[in-house]
Amino acid sequence: MQSIATFPLFYLPPVSYFSALKAVNFEFEIEKWEHFPKQTFRNRTTVASPNGALNLFIPVIKGSKYHTKIKDVKISYDFKWQRLHWMSLQTCYRNSAYFEYYEDEIAAFYHQETKYLFDYNLALTSWLFKQIKQAPDVNFTTSYIKELPEAVDYRNASRFKADNNQNLKPYFQVFDDRNGFLPNMSFVDLLFSQGPQAKLYL
Repeated sequence: MQSIATFPLFYLPPVSYFSALKAVNFEFEIEKWEHFPKQTFRNRTTVASPNGALNLFIPVIKGSKYHTKIKDVKISYDFKWQRLHWMSLQTCYRNSAYFEYYEDEIAAFYHQETKYLFDYNLALTSWLFKQIKQAPDVNFTTSYIKELPEAVDYRNASRFKADNNQNLKPYFQVFDDRNGFLPNMSFVDLLFSQGPQAKLYL
């Protein structure tokens, strides 16, 4: 019987993703064999911009949808999305308390190309683990199991939406004077604001 939590791999996951990981004591496996689902956090992240929540998408090569396994989805570089994402992160977080502390390391992810979305997301997520002093054993599923017990199945992205996580407590955001608190942004929103103390928020 399935007893370990199964998580998807997201692009700069939302705060609720890390809260869920902490709830299972960072004992989990990553889904590697699912078909790539559209309109999810797997290739999208949300950051707090001067104008409110801003979605950033990683484009994937045409055909890398529907019946393509997530581990095989290739990133498209036809559009200079890395430049756009990096400029957006700078605009959103240049004035945050800890952006400069992390800037050089995270910038590297936007100045080199990675072939597969799965590998890119894994590298970024591993970097985020490092920043909150977590070093979980990263294990992967070996096949796709459609039906898992609800208690351990975290693959449905709706589990990480803001309206399902009302207990996310406010913290200072750069533009909260004009937008109010925006819950469940990308974890980098929390990290750039709180720095090493971000782990205490979870």
